Amino acid sequence: MTCLQLMSCEDFVEVDAPNNKLIRDDVFRSEGTAISAMTGIYNELYQSAFSSGSRTSITVLSGLSADNIRNINSTNLERMEFQEHEIKPANLSNLEIWNSAYNMIYMTNSFLEGLENSENISVELQQQLEGEVRFVRAFTYFYLVNLYNDIPLILTTDYRDNSLASRSPITDVYDQIMQDLQFSSEVLNTVYRNGERNSVNKFAAKALLSKVYLYQEKWQLAENLSTEVINETSSYEILENLNDVFLANSREAIWQISPIGGGGIVTNTNEGNLFIIDPFVSFFASFQLEDEFVNQFEDEDKRLTNWIGFNTSKNAYFIHKYKIRNSNQFPILEYSMVLRLAELYLIRSEARTEQEKISEAISDLDIIRTRSGLEPLAIEDPNIGKADLLDRIFIQRRKELFAEWGNRWFDLKRSHRVQEAFENQPLWETTDVYYPIPSEELSKNPNLIQNDGY
Repeated sequence: MTCLQLMSCEDFVEVDAPNNKLIRDDVFRSEGTAISAMTGIYNELYQSAFSSGSRTSITVLSGLSADNIRNINSTNLERMEFQEHEIKPANLSNLEIWNSAYNMIYMTNSFLEGLENSENISVELQQQLEGEVRFVRAFTYFYLVNLYNDIPLILTTDYRDNSLASRSPITDVYDQIMQDLQFSSEVLNTVYRNGERNSVNKFAAKALLSKVYLYQEKWQLAENLSTEVINETSSYEILENLNDVFLANSREAIWQISPIGGGGIVTNTNEGNLFIIDPFVSFFASFQLEDEFVNQFEDEDKRLTNWIGFNTSKNAYFIHKYKIRNSNQFPILEYSMVLRLAELYLIRSEARTEQEKISEAISDLDIIRTRSGLEPLAIEDPNIGKADLLDRIFIQRRKELFAEWGNRWFDLKRSHRVQEAFENQPLWETTDVYYPIPSEELSKNPNLIQNDGY
């Protein structure tokens, strides 16, 4: 880890401003240390609770909130609260998401302030690093705002102001996300700075911005940006072999997080370690796929045979997108996937459908269907209407993006399908669409107000 991580903190009020300034000045004394500091931010994404892919990550906890995965047993009460939509404000896993995300935001803000005042870094590198770190900030805010609705919008390291910040309207947060990503998409290079897809480039910024536009129902903008990424055929392609998709630096990957961020000898992803049910030590297993979800796959769907495993001792289906459960071997074979080309085709298909571009939307959806071994929709149902096509897109999003970054949970909410999905669940309430603000944060900051229903 780099010295930048010394600037991070979970509680803004505890930041020592003078010492922090000294550390930051040292970090930006040369181009080499500034680049190392940016690498430290990427590494921190592998360790931060919200982005790690481990038990307190968005992938796991928002996966439990949706209808694809569930706990194998009910002994972990905190995780059961996510599955049963009964999250208490004192839930420590929820607090870890909040704290780790705001810790990341603090790090990006500190980096930006140091970069702005640096005199030893070329303008070109300064813009590149600013583009990268603003991408990470936008990425973090995107997940916070989708989990909690209105949230404090923190853009400085002023611990006095930050510790008393009130919640900003969701529109203001989205405006900042779009501003950061628009800047990143303009200044970042088309190539990956370190040659690895665990850093971000211009197309990663465009890909995330297209997703933001989709969530904001800016259909034309979502279509335009996803098209720019899809057309970059020199860098990206849909891989026919599903078992190649989640490999490190696969050509379907737009952005990944490397296990090297763990700083130790472990080289497997957290997702692989967590989701694969080992046939010899299945008693360690914590999660399984819902039978109802698995039963939706057609027999010929390659995702059923390549991305879903079955453990006989647990009588449970499990997530098998990652193939390596434990490893300390180099080179690293798998990186955690964050953004990939298949999602961009699904984004464009949805955006085109909303604009009544039905035939083009079908063509995009068929890229995913045919890769999966399914009959093209253009043959199966060429005269499909808008409403039915949207249903088909969300079915394919569920099957393609399961156990990836809470996509199913967010899809249910933004498409207004969440009530239908959980209306028969005894504890479900409409206010459960947002997680509670952690009680510890409410006790420290009198200006924070709890979400409805908690």
